[in-house]
This record gives sequence, structure tokens and C-alpha cells, in this order.
Amino acid sequence: MKKKLIAGNWKMNGSLAANEALVKGLLAGLGSPACQVALCVPSVYLAQCQALVAGSAIGLGAQDLSQHEAGAFTGEISGAMLQEFSVRYCIVGHSERRQYHFETDALVAAKVQRALACGITPIVCVGETLAEREAGKTEEVVKRQLAAVIHVNGHCISEVVVAYEPVWAIGTGKTASTEQAQQVHALLRQQLQAASNQADRIQIIYGGSMNAANAAQLLAQPDIDGGLVGGAALKVSDFLSIIASAC
Repeated sequence: MKKKLIAGNWKMNGSLAANEALVKGLLAGLGSPACQVALCVPSVYLAQCQALVAGSAIGLGAQDLSQHEAGAFTGEISGAMLQEFSVRYCIVGHSERRQYHFETDALVAAKVQRALACGITPIVCVGETLAEREAGKTEEVVKRQLAAVIHVNGHCISEVVVAYEPVWAIGTGKTASTEQAQQVHALLRQQLQAASNQADRIQIIYGGSMNAANAAQLLAQPDIDGGLVGGAALKVSDFLSIIASAC
């Protein structure tokens, strides 16, 4: 039976002092969790957090990487650079990257390929906007986004984590109902099964305002294998509560 994964996405938050307090607080209450735990931190804090989580049950994650291996790409961060900081996970194609940085499905697929080439597990985000859901296009959108990744990385698709993040439920306090979330997760697993006979081993996690209050119910769904947690990952008690629900 595969373990659940709870990954915290700090987004553009943190400071040296706040990071130390948060990670030490998590480690003090974490124990030996029965699930996988990761923290995806801003790149400038990777060195600090690498030292803080060394030897613990917390895996270090990044929030983005370049599709390029190296070269004249000012401001970009390569997979090889992330490797040097013992990064195990990298968020790819988050809705905020798609929206604010105009990342296309093809670019996301290329970034997934680069992460895998560097031995980093990509957490591939897919999800629809409110307008797309209201237009009945949820299935069309998420399948298109995942299909691009499968097309480029089908031979090793079982090595990715997929995160369903309904865009309308990110940072809004709104959450998809357990039925809505499970329906899309099951759809994504069917799509993965068609591309790989190992879909059951692929973690599909939920990324739409998971918090301490709703985590247990969401995580009880048969196709929800964890959570990509935003705001609640910045609060020790909330994040530990979500981890406990997963374990």
C-alpha cells in the first residue's frame, strides 16, 4: 500500500528566523510519521532548510525549476542546482506559474522531463478555473494538462506525483467538496492507467485549500493520496494536524 504524501508549499513566504521556528516546531511534533512529508520552500532558503531537515523524515522540495539544463538563462534555477541541495521534490506547473508566468502545457511537460532527468520527483499541478468549471470543462482541462505531461514523459510517468488543484479553491478559503475532489482524482487515475499499468502506485494529491478542518474527510477518499498544502503549511499545529490525518 502506497503511503500518502503531505507537501507544504510555502509560496513566497518565510524569513530565516520564521523558517527555523517553523521547521523546528514541525520536527518537535512529527515523530516517525507513517506518511511522506515534504516542504517546498523558496529557492533562497534551500540551503537553510536542507540543514534544518537533514536526517529527518521531512523531504526537501523546490517550487519551480528551469526546463533548460544550463546556460544563459538569467534568474533561472536548474535541476542540477536543486540536486546539490538534496531536493527530492519540485512543484511544476502550479496554477500561479501558469497564470502569472504564462506557463503552457508544453513548458510544464518539459520541466517535468528535466526534473525526472535529475532524479527529482515532480509534483505536477493540474486544475480548472471557476469559469471553466461553470462551463462544464473541468474534465477537458485537467485531461489536456495531464496529457501533455504523459506525451513527453509517458515512459516514466509512474515516477511523478500529480496534484489536482482547482484554481477556484486556491487561497480563497473555498474547497472542493469531497465528492468533487474524488471525482476528478478518479478521472486522473483512469487517464494515468491508460498510459501506464502502474497507475495505482502514482500519488494523486489534492491542492485546493486543504486545512486542519477538512483534511481528514478529503484524505479518506479512495483516490486522494495526500495534499499539497498552502497557508496551513505555515502553521505548525495546522500542518501537524493534516499530517496526522494522513497517517
